[in-house]
Amino acid sequence: MEKYKIQKSPFVVPTTDGKLIEEHFGGSNNCNISIAHMVAPANWSEPFQTPDFDEYTYIIKGKQQLIIDGEKVFLEAGQSIKIKKGVRVQYSNPFDEVCEYISVCNPAFSVELVHREDEI
Repeated sequence: MEKYKIQKSPFVVPTTDGKLIEEHFGGSNNCNISIAHMVAPANWSEPFQTPDFDEYTYIIKGKQQLIIDGEKVFLEAGQSIKIKKGVRVQYSNPFDEVCEYISVCNPAFSVELVHREDEI
């Protein structure tokens, strides 16, 4: 039985928007939760989503804007947030610097559970 696993080569999720997503643990290696290191470029945003998982975000560097059920929330380095499953949210970085953060999803992130809205 494996007592621990050190992740030396995370799965890099393919993206088309310039965002780096390195999944250290998650759906790509059959875990129940996902832990990802993310780097969102300046002036980046993604579509609204209403996921079927709780998502925890910890900001390492820069700032992030979230729109949570219509309310704008701003996070900066050293701050964290938990967004409960079933809540409509949009993550973005409308600022002129990159935003580096860690995201933890429970259960693990999957395309089937995120429920992203079509981009307009």
